[in-house]
Amino acid sequence: MAREFQRGHKARISDLTAGTDLYVGVQISGPGLTFDISCFGLDADERLSDDRYFIFFNQPKSPEESLQLLGPQAGDTESFRVTLDGIPQQIKKLSFTATLDGAGQMSQIGPGYIRIVAGGEEVARYPFSGSEFSTERAVMLGDFYFKDVWRFAAVGQGFDGGLEALLKNFGGEVAEEEPAAPQQPQPPQAGGAVPGFAPPAFGVPGTPAQAPAPVPAPAPAPAPVAQPTAQGFAPPPGATPPAPAPSVHAAPTIVAPLNTPPGGSPVPPPSPAPAFGRPPGQQPPAPSAPPPPGYGAQPHVPQAPAPPPGYGQPTPPPGYGQQPPPGQMPPGQMPGQQASYGAPQGAPQGAPQSPGVLGALQMFKETPTGQRWTQQNPKLVRADLGMGGQPVLARQGSMVLYQGKVDFSYKGAGFSGRIVGNATGQEMQLMRCTGQGQVFFAENATMLHPIELQGDAVCVSAESVLAFDESLQYEVRRIEGHGIPGGALFTMQFQGTGTIVVKTQGVPVVLPVTPTTFADANAVVAWSAASQVIVSSQVRMRRNSYPGDTGESVNLQFRGAPGNFIVVQPYEI
Repeated sequence: MAREFQRGHKARISDLTAGTDLYVGVQISGPGLTFDISCFGLDADERLSDDRYFIFFNQPKSPEESLQLLGPQAGDTESFRVTLDGIPQQIKKLSFTATLDGAGQMSQIGPGYIRIVAGGEEVARYPFSGSEFSTERAVMLGDFYFKDVWRFAAVGQGFDGGLEALLKNFGGEVAEEEPAAPQQPQPPQAGGAVPGFAPPAFGVPGTPAQAPAPVPAPAPAPAPVAQPTAQGFAPPPGATPPAPAPSVHAAPTIVAPLNTPPGGSPVPPPSPAPAFGRPPGQQPPAPSAPPPPGYGAQPHVPQAPAPPPGYGQPTPPPGYGQQPPPGQMPPGQMPGQQASYGAPQGAPQGAPQSPGVLGALQMFKETPTGQRWTQQNPKLVRADLGMGGQPVLARQGSMVLYQGKVDFSYKGAGFSGRIVGNATGQEMQLMRCTGQGQVFFAENATMLHPIELQGDAVCVSAESVLAFDESLQYEVRRIEGHGIPGGALFTMQFQGTGTIVVKTQGVPVVLPVTPTTFADANAVVAWSAASQVIVSSQVRMRRNSYPGDTGESVNLQFRGAPGNFIVVQPYEI
């Protein structure tokens, strides 16, 4: 039975099949769309250093024939033959891609797949559809990459720039076509016709179009020669379109889905990154100019520099000490709904401010919103356990106040969990909060940012996690890389439906992921789980043979489709 992959899943090919002579089939289609499906043979730096290993319709095989383009067959739009034990040592990755030839975008495609067949039996399949993409015109579907052994990865990421952006990402160059030499005007013959020239079917605006002169029919183009399949290699049996994809594999290696806009026209823009520091449910103010993708709305900055909130005299957040206008309910409270458990009742409309201590502390009153998670100020967050019916997992010792009947118990990670946590540095000492009431969390006056997940995933270092809903799934994820001892780092991946509270030192910045986005591993806080992250090293023998060090030798490189983001704090752990 074929193993089904999701975007971000990886596996050793030896775990899928013992064979090395593989058939790779790609099925992709869309109304009115034309596709070019190719394979890039990349070196250890993920560059196309030898263009003879760019396999496409105009170059159907590599020099030693370990990579061959077989053409459409067995229901596949395009297919390849890959002989793993014949690939040269300098080729470390095979990237199978699909690009649009003409107008359109990947969100318009129907259900498709990339699959691996060995010995006539399908062993792996990565299904995809237009709902996973937006405005991309070139997509990396799947990779074969060599890391000790050959492995397969379901990628599902692309570029808006099409084939040109894809070639530049792999270090290739796009050949520019030379403009055709302008034709010299010739004197018109009798009847006003110019020999060898056919006027266009439409005229210049404002002038009536003239009927075109008859032109001799061009000679028919020669029929394309079909590429013969390799000797002794049989494609998978059956020539009918494949059946619907089976259910998702029960034990994925790495799960990294990302909410993407549904297919169809028009296509909505990529969803922005989470608005850090804003209470859940509060809408950001409309910016004066559209921000770049992935940036949250930023507050208005006065001309005179002002200290950040929390320094000196605290600046009350929006809504502190203010009464709602007449006829408007408090934030998060529905008409006819009573205030949440333990929430203070608002003062009557039009009542004067109380003198004395209560009046002076009015701006610091608790903020009721009727939601499960409420940010009281930039450094304090409240969880209402009576809403949702799910316990809350929080860092031990992070509770500063609670109201109602709340029980706190130890949340152990188990023997294997402690071993993994100690080995990877991603161990979390947690407590479980259950009952009926509200719990307030904070830690060392760090800034807190509730992030609501709706079935998607986010990667956060365990050091930056304060609390989260128990309904979220979390696991240690490995960041792959090369060039440093060990070749990898680790982080925590949270996925599901719920809220996670992330803490930062200072006000963070949210940046969209581009092919040239690098971040210090000690300053990055979180990123979208669909981003491809590798460890990048700038260590050079000539640079390090002299005394002195820049301190920036190792960092993280991020790659991903539009809509992916990273969060960086102005502080290094």
